[in-house]
Amino acid sequence: MYKVELNSFLLEELEGFMQSIGEKKYRANQLFAYLHRNQGTTIEDISVFSIGLRDKLKKTSKINNIEVFKRFDSKFDSTKKYLFLLEDNNIIEGVLMEYHHGLTACISTQVGCRMGCSFCASTKEGLIRNLSPAEMLNQIYTMEKDLNSNISNIVLMGSGEPLDNYDNTLKFLNIIHHEKGHNISYRNITLSTCGVVPNIYKLADEKLPITLSISLHSPYDEDRKKIMPVGYRYTIDDIIKACKYYFDKTNRRITMEYTLIEGINDRRKDLNELIKILKDINCHVNIIPLNPIKEFDQGRPTKANIRRFEEGLSKANIPVSIRREMGGDISASCGQLRRKYKNDEGGKTFR
Repeated sequence: MYKVELNSFLLEELEGFMQSIGEKKYRANQLFAYLHRNQGTTIEDISVFSIGLRDKLKKTSKINNIEVFKRFDSKFDSTKKYLFLLEDNNIIEGVLMEYHHGLTACISTQVGCRMGCSFCASTKEGLIRNLSPAEMLNQIYTMEKDLNSNISNIVLMGSGEPLDNYDNTLKFLNIIHHEKGHNISYRNITLSTCGVVPNIYKLADEKLPITLSISLHSPYDEDRKKIMPVGYRYTIDDIIKACKYYFDKTNRRITMEYTLIEGINDRRKDLNELIKILKDINCHVNIIPLNPIKEFDQGRPTKANIRRFEEGLSKANIPVSIRREMGGDISASCGQLRRKYKNDEGGKTFR
């Protein structure tokens, strides 16, 4: 029998559900707080509900849970990499990073990914399935419980394309922000996309003040297509127009992610063209020196080229930074650890 997933419901949806099973609307507030403020995991432990109501809920619904399958602690810094085991035996990744402003969690939005970016490990097996809102939320809650710490910032930059799982991602954003739940500020949330243009417009119309991060990686359409197949569907001009629309709707500066790859997008002409296309957009460029994977073993750019890009953008009055590399000894980049572990274990199931 199919059971609805209580911790994937918006508060308004919980209200409708409780009324549909003959309960008062206010019970939804109690349940929402149990799930998202108290991070409850079992229907049996909802002490504010009668045994009869708990039994009724168990017949029609469930609370989704995930487990920490393995945790890897970096010896270089305080970064921690998690492999999470889902209820269907799929594995996803999350990363916890410590900065001066607090703890930042990087979470996944899909099992696998179908975007096909050549330098990304999480896409090599294709898309397996979307994550539910509860599975996204549970990555945050599980890391907090594991470390007995509060997470203050969230980046949707793990495995998967958030805008390819749009409805579930939007629900996650609304629930994690809700004042009766976890109450994380939208301004402390960053969503990274390879450029699913129609859904950038949809997200802009929601007027959520989250930070939009675009995986750009080349200023030339033909070169971008070679490393990012999404470039065949949406041009760089399409993306820039969507970003301007997003800024107009949200007044939030866009982040442009630019993975520097030796001989491919770190040339002087790449820098000049990048300045040309970004000069009229309110953005910040995040330079990411390539972290090679087995399937894409192109070289990291030289330090001289990294500095040249940073200095060139800065002189053109485009804000720029070089991403600090964290957790290098625990395969902290997107998809690397999950893929390595599955390959090492021969793809076996884990329960």
